[in-house]
Amino acid sequence: MKERRYRVLVTGYAISSYGTYLNLVALNLYVYAVTDRALAVGVFMAVRLAAGFLAGLGAAAVLARWAAKPVMFWANVLQAAALLLLVCAPDGLRTAALFLVSAVVGAAGTFFMVAFRSSIPEMVDEGRHTWANSLMVSGRSMAMVVGFASSGVVVSLLGYTAAFLVDMGTFLVCAATVALLPLAARPRRDAEDAPAQGKRRTPGALTALAAAPVIALMVALRGIDALGSSSHNAALPVYSTQLDADRPAVFVSVFWCTWALGNVLVQQVLQRWVKRDGRSVGALGFGLGTIAMSATFILAFAGFPWAATIVIALLAGAADGVTEVSYSSHLQTLPTNLRTHAFGLSATVENLGFGVGMIVVSAALDAFPPLSVVGVAHGVAIVVAVVFVAQVLRQRRSVSSSGEGGGDAGPAGGGRRDGAEVSGS
Repeated sequence: MKERRYRVLVTGYAISSYGTYLNLVALNLYVYAVTDRALAVGVFMAVRLAAGFLAGLGAAAVLARWAAKPVMFWANVLQAAALLLLVCAPDGLRTAALFLVSAVVGAAGTFFMVAFRSSIPEMVDEGRHTWANSLMVSGRSMAMVVGFASSGVVVSLLGYTAAFLVDMGTFLVCAATVALLPLAARPRRDAEDAPAQGKRRTPGALTALAAAPVIALMVALRGIDALGSSSHNAALPVYSTQLDADRPAVFVSVFWCTWALGNVLVQQVLQRWVKRDGRSVGALGFGLGTIAMSATFILAFAGFPWAATIVIALLAGAADGVTEVSYSSHLQTLPTNLRTHAFGLSATVENLGFGVGMIVVSAALDAFPPLSVVGVAHGVAIVVAVVFVAQVLRQRRSVSSSGEGGGDAGPAGGGRRDGAEVSGS
């Protein structure tokens, strides 16, 4: 019954993700149509990322006061309400409503994802975290394909208002699936959560980083990976235009659809592998996956023929899927009070990395070719990932030589636990 309800939630999340990707195209086009200024599109994205950054900082405090279920429910309701406000706003207030929507979607989306990821251990049985994360990523990837593929049709045939109403409906569907969850309506207060109360709440994020040997470097690598992601997101339209100035959208669409297909396929492999062997990808898989993902994104801009580029995009999506699942599964094995801080801090770092990256990369693309810009950004991620992998292997050898953990040495040792080994626990 727990897994059935979790599948229902993932379905709702996938539907809302479809609306999010649909609106990612529709809202940006609408901002430009309303303001007639390209700068406004950049400011719109900046507001969204800034709101997500601030929400990440406050997510742990919010989840310490309210349980994950009401946070996820109201996060969806607020996004639906903001879109309804945009639809109903008069012409004179349309620009202000747009930026309000940007802030609400950025903040509420971050609150939802922190609550969702940190509460997965409570929604599924122990040992099923990798499966649960893989199912979530699969749903989001398929929603991305459909959302991007249908955005042009919806906006062209039905108009902006219809696109916003469709997105509003998807958030309400997701809120309904959250309401079916058997999670508690109030946050749990027990001995495990005691460190999060009172005076120790403020340094909770630092406590989460210090709780396990590789957590701090893992979160830092995630932020640098977000900076690398900003490079290929900004460079793809430029590179696509260089390939075919008459049809620049073709390469971008094919690339992202192929990327999402690779992501979905690797989730099927991961789910079957975990079910068969009982093993999880762990921290080592996260580091190696980041190296593979960054390398394939660099190769995507190297000017290979279409057939080779499609294979590269498929591999990039697969590697991205591995890193997403291994990263979330690793952090989810932290104690409850530290887990919310870790995911909140992670959201903040990711938004910061992507936001700073978009600014720096956009400026660099005016002076340097896409391959150079993407190569530097993802090259930094590869260097940090190599350091991370070395740290994990060093920890693995240390555990093996001391005879601790044995076959359950955790992700660093490739054991059956997909855990963040908490110091002193």
